[in-house]
Amino acid sequence: MARRPKSPPVLPAAEARRIWLRAQRLDEREPFGAGPEATRAAVAHLGYVQIDTINVIERCHHHILYSRIPAYRRADLAQAQSLDKSVFEYWTHALSYVPTADIRFFLGAMKAHREEPKRWSAVGSPEEARKLLRRIRKEGALTIRDIDTDVLVEKAHLWASKKPSKGLLERAFYDGELVISARAGMLKTYELIDRHFGWEKKPAPASERQVVAYKLDRALRAQGVVSLDSICHLDAPAKKAVAELIAGRVRRKELVPVRIEGAEKAPHWASPEALEAAAPPDAGLVHILSPFDPLIIQRKRLSLFFGYQHLFEAYLPREKRVYGYFALPVLLGDRIVAVLDLKTDRAAGKLLIQQWSWLAGEETPAAKAAIEVELARFERFQLALGSESEPAFAEVPPEEESLVALRA
Repeated sequence: MARRPKSPPVLPAAEARRIWLRAQRLDEREPFGAGPEATRAAVAHLGYVQIDTINVIERCHHHILYSRIPAYRRADLAQAQSLDKSVFEYWTHALSYVPTADIRFFLGAMKAHREEPKRWSAVGSPEEARKLLRRIRKEGALTIRDIDTDVLVEKAHLWASKKPSKGLLERAFYDGELVISARAGMLKTYELIDRHFGWEKKPAPASERQVVAYKLDRALRAQGVVSLDSICHLDAPAKKAVAELIAGRVRRKELVPVRIEGAEKAPHWASPEALEAAAPPDAGLVHILSPFDPLIIQRKRLSLFFGYQHLFEAYLPREKRVYGYFALPVLLGDRIVAVLDLKTDRAAGKLLIQQWSWLAGEETPAAKAAIEVELARFERFQLALGSESEPAFAEVPPEEESLVALRA
């Protein structure tokens, strides 16, 4: 008589959270150390760090790295991109910093862009594109500001440019002919990809099977417990191939099927090693997280693991907002306890607290005190007030702390 297959074990939500926090390296204060090497290591572990244009506070790529590198300096990312060339920019589920060691997994996507001319049919002519590449080859890397021959057009949307050349640069970037060799805010410097990396021999593109394995392994490393949705975030066409790979690994006992408490019908998987008991983070450890942080960006997963539904309300009318224009979840230990709507007033040298929202049952004097200490440190990071000689997590002297006055 055939045995009935065992039902997958059910992970308590608290345990699932701790596994995910351990995978995200948010369960300790300084998981990657400090300096340029810490930035390289953080991007390599996470697999990608999202880039976004919003700068109500520090842009999200710097914020995400700061959350895992207490002594993070913006110059460390610039060094990784432009000097060490250990990270590069490309599209994951959004424009992101990606480890250069993984570039072969993106060469196929670049080739697909080059071979799909309809995608760029509205962006200049092939001759205009060739002319731009010839200029960069002859004169060196350039930014959109270096192109002064454009006949300006009206913007098609808020993120568009009045310069038609911007489309040509982006086309060559996604085609893999140009790379962003440096970034100052949102101003990008474009260089020929081969000249930037100085390859003796260009890496061979990964096969389709290797790309599928890369996506699965990246998710397992940075998420601990995975689902098809979490592996293939905004990449639904990849689900079929990923599911087949997962099934094979389950048969070889390399992955274990699990269920998450509260969503037992949603299949999840983990490696046997990931399911080893994860110690809870320090109960006083605080992270003020970007809404684009890998822990926050997948809203359904966040709700399942943490019981918290994040709302990104920047594009809603003021009267419809719950947490505020640019709400930042606050992680205390292994729980999200509050949401802060913050704004950096750089001219005044202050971090403004627009709104402080506690989640139900989480407001305590100890939690408030811990968050205020982290807010003081966060303000110093926002305003670039720290120095290499200062210890990480140093409390700001009372006479320097603007946050108390702002709350008064």
